[in-house]
Amino acid sequence: MSDSESQSESEYSKKNPFPAKLTQRRILNKPGSTKEVQHLELCLAGSTFEYRPGDSLGIIPTNSDRIVADVIEVGGLDIDAPVELVNGDRAMLGQVLKNKFDISGLTKSVLKKYNQLAQSKKIKTLLEPENTTGLKEYLWGREVVDLLSDFPVTGIEASDFCRVLRKISPRLYSIASSSLAHPGKVHLTISVLRYFSHGRDREGVCSTYAVERVGIGETMPVFLHQNKHFKLPENGDTSIIMVGPGTGIAPFRAFVEERTAKGDGGKNWLFFGDRNQSTDFLYKEDFERYQANGKLTRIDLAFSRDQSEKIYVQHRMLENGAELFAWLNDGAMFYVCGDALRMAGDVHEALITIAEREGGKTREAAEVWLKQLKDDRRYLRDVY
Repeated sequence: MSDSESQSESEYSKKNPFPAKLTQRRILNKPGSTKEVQHLELCLAGSTFEYRPGDSLGIIPTNSDRIVADVIEVGGLDIDAPVELVNGDRAMLGQVLKNKFDISGLTKSVLKKYNQLAQSKKIKTLLEPENTTGLKEYLWGREVVDLLSDFPVTGIEASDFCRVLRKISPRLYSIASSSLAHPGKVHLTISVLRYFSHGRDREGVCSTYAVERVGIGETMPVFLHQNKHFKLPENGDTSIIMVGPGTGIAPFRAFVEERTAKGDGGKNWLFFGDRNQSTDFLYKEDFERYQANGKLTRIDLAFSRDQSEKIYVQHRMLENGAELFAWLNDGAMFYVCGDALRMAGDVHEALITIAEREGGKTREAAEVWLKQLKDDRRYLRDVY
């Protein structure tokens, strides 16, 4: 989520998370999909959280026992070795590796601190200012266990090792529900990360925590993260255009639920995309129901692997450029959620092209027009 988001002022916070009970979990993909996206429902009763569509929920995960065991074994460490924490408390190494420290992410800072112990010439070379490419290549797809394997240190002390590590970070997930439609509950859409690199199976710390290591009826520590810059229009009669491929669909499910619950009269247009329609149409039944009852004015789909030529959401935007431009000229708000690396830029370029084609604008004038939409808070993005 963006830096502009601000933490909830509830008594529960990032430092004092609320133990939310997991009440439901189901996979959204159909059999045969190459992806794993899970729908989670959590109970917020007793939290005093008051979320709005566009907000996020932070989850503070723990590491898996498998990854902890790998680090202990490869590093030749003692799982029961005492570690003195910053606040003066003492705990066993295995406990703090599971609950306190990030043992998956590998960064330049971690490498630099570790080399104070390893005194490796190769690490020193990787850290040289002119070797940014080599450093990037080494860090990609590697974790702390690889560092211990590649540059072993005999007899490393548990406390010294922990000082190398960063604290485990929470992960933020866009809320996929309206509190008006689901009072006392919150829904999340989580893509589970699993991959293989450098001879090891890898997994997303928080995604696997949420879908594997917390059972139904158990709790996970959460906090509300408000995003005042990604909100529905105050005027319910204002139309909205939503572009949310993949798990970027999450806040827009909340948007449509909220506008339906409030009886807003504005039109709702959704662009959604993923790999295959038969297996990856997330929340298909929900959106088809909203379209059938008139709450979702239209939906345009882009499934990249269903034909020889890949089709993405920006292509559907261009195909419907005349109507999209008309909606924007009539005052509609435009929202984008999802991948910042490629998708958000491609959608931005599609908007410029539409302004050129349908508005008769030069490239320069189209960019000015789009900037004005941003300045008027009518072009809003939540990308990551």
